[in-house]
Amino acid sequence: MLQNPPRASIIEDLEDLYENAPCGYLSLDPSGRIFKVNKTLCNWVGYAPEHLVGKRLGDLLNIAGRMFYETHIAPLLRMQGFFNEVALDLVAQNGERLPVIANAAERRAADGSVISTRITLLKAADRRRYEQGLLNARDQSRSSEAVARAILKDERETSQLREQFIAVLGHDLRNPLASISAGARILLRRTEDEAEVRVLDMMQTTVTRMSGLIDNVLDLARGRLGGGISLGRDADLPLQPVLAQVVDELRTTMPDRVIERDFRIIDPVDCDRSRIGQMVSNLLGNALTHGAADKPVRIGASTANGMFELWVANSGEPIPEAVMAHLFQPFFRGEVRASLQGLGLGLYIASQIAEAHDGTLTVASTAEETRFTFRMPLR
Repeated sequence: MLQNPPRASIIEDLEDLYENAPCGYLSLDPSGRIFKVNKTLCNWVGYAPEHLVGKRLGDLLNIAGRMFYETHIAPLLRMQGFFNEVALDLVAQNGERLPVIANAAERRAADGSVISTRITLLKAADRRRYEQGLLNARDQSRSSEAVARAILKDERETSQLREQFIAVLGHDLRNPLASISAGARILLRRTEDEAEVRVLDMMQTTVTRMSGLIDNVLDLARGRLGGGISLGRDADLPLQPVLAQVVDELRTTMPDRVIERDFRIIDPVDCDRSRIGQMVSNLLGNALTHGAADKPVRIGASTANGMFELWVANSGEPIPEAVMAHLFQPFFRGEVRASLQGLGLGLYIASQIAEAHDGTLTVASTAEETRFTFRMPLR
């Protein structure tokens, strides 16, 4: 007769799995400091566990990585409580660079306060070998060797292109932008000259806009090269604070424009909060760009009858019929002042986010109002 193993043995086995896992693990306390790290990660970087306890994740990164983490990853973690598939470069004790893929998730108490944050790290090289193994396994299952080789070759090339393209956009473009943003904030704290403050505020506005453009291009790359729009749905966390934060950010970057909001979200919404925030940012940015400058842009969100509805409206010239058919296509920009030209991806990405949520994004435009409406099931 089989007997259950003693509790001490189970705990010992779990601890062994944690310490010797193929992934690196570290846990952060609510202040962002490391309080637990596994043996695997210590072996990678060449530090003893007691050397890492008390430090921050940024202490393990190079200078560019620290700026990227503080200006992009840390705010994302604070806003949605997790992040996925982030490329970082650890710096080992001997100075060598260790590329990793990082994922993070918060653990919260019943009152909503953060207990800890678990960071999972996978060597980028190990991940590539794993993906290659999947491709090889699929290749072997093909009945036709000639067809299988052609398909595998094409997928390998596509995979490499996706990895290279997204890596360039996500790393080489974000890092200089993070440096500009950090430098502008430092100078802003040191000056009281009104002219210099205006210039620095303009720089920060440009950084915010460029960051949004990079996000859109990355999503286009993932969608067109096989990754698709990824979602992290959660109906337990409130959506309204995310929408309010997006509105406040745009009010800050365009202080001369009026944005009116009406949020009546009384039911939980099963959605990816950061993706919905990205959609709202794109729709509001479009309305502020194309709407009448002397009229307010309006945004509303509500839940009723098992549906979530979000709309953004602006006054101004109606959208021509010939343009309506192309609004949600990538790189379509329509008629807009040259100084405000973007990549033409905002509405396309918004439509892809709507589709990923099993929802719809529609537009109606008259002489009185242009309104974009997003509707999705609550669950």
